[in-house]
Amino acid sequence: MEFLLAMAPSGGDGGGSLVSTLIMFGAIFLIFYFMIIRPQQKRSKEREKLLSNLEKGDKVVTNGGIHGIIAGLEEKTALLQVSETVKLKIERSAITTVLAKRTE
Repeated sequence: MEFLLAMAPSGGDGGGSLVSTLIMFGAIFLIFYFMIIRPQQKRSKEREKLLSNLEKGDKVVTNGGIHGIIAGLEEKTALLQVSETVKLKIERSAITTVLAKRTE
């Protein structure tokens, strides 16, 4: 019987552990926010800016590794000139890198 009484939780420490648990969850959330969520939002904004600033004549690379020069732009697609006679119509979202802006 004494063993069961020794294993029973004491009533006075219950409130303190709840507060420390909430503080720990808050700290974990802040760590996730500053280490994962915020950098991802920043990369997303930079990518949106890159895609919206595309112009005819820019040298780009697609996510498939195709290098070319933008020959035309539409709302969601781009016409990519790969060689003198070959032009590909691709989604704007497939463009990953702008190597050089057009020079006039």
